[in-house]
Amino acid sequence: MSKRLAQSFYARPATVVAQALLGQILVRELDGVRLAGRIVETEAYCDGAEPDLACHGSKNGGRPTARTAVMFGPAGHIYIYLNYGLHWMFNIVTGEPDKPSAVLVRALAPVAGQAKMATLRGDRPEQEWTNGPAKLTQALAIDNSFNGASLFAPDGVIWIEQAPALSAAQLCRGPRVGLGKTPEPWFSIPWRFWEGDNPFVSSYR
Repeated sequence: MSKRLAQSFYARPATVVAQALLGQILVRELDGVRLAGRIVETEAYCDGAEPDLACHGSKNGGRPTARTAVMFGPAGHIYIYLNYGLHWMFNIVTGEPDKPSAVLVRALAPVAGQAKMATLRGDRPEQEWTNGPAKLTQALAIDNSFNGASLFAPDGVIWIEQAPALSAAQLCRGPRVGLGKTPEPWFSIPWRFWEGDNPFVSSYR
């Protein structure tokens, strides 16, 4: 059995974790079926010396709200939010408690449970199952019930397994996606990371 990533993996700066997650395997057990995908795209959102104005944790004067409370907690827990009132976004809390930061998992390459994923995604072409953050939560049946759940609990039904890391030559980076009117430098800072030439990376390259 592959090793689940320990909490210490996540207790690092979001930009470090976002890059280290590439190549690792996100697993979700659903009705006895193993749904799994290799992480191929991420984005980092963090509060450092200067608050990242694209980070949910920077809102409300940097104080937690009912929506963002999980981000202010310990690393290695899941932060789920609803985007545009339609799509669940799967994020992982990183860094230190009370210093909100997280990594958004943006895309996966399916490695197990493909038949179930096809059903959950409405029999779309395989390349469209998990090539975006809203798509992957549908393909793995991830919703708000996982908000605050641990990724390292030994009895959890969702976790990330250790796998070979991406090489430096495979790693690409660029600005994050969908930040609207977020001011500079946060709008253009290259905190989106992906595996070059992977067909499951989202269309924003």
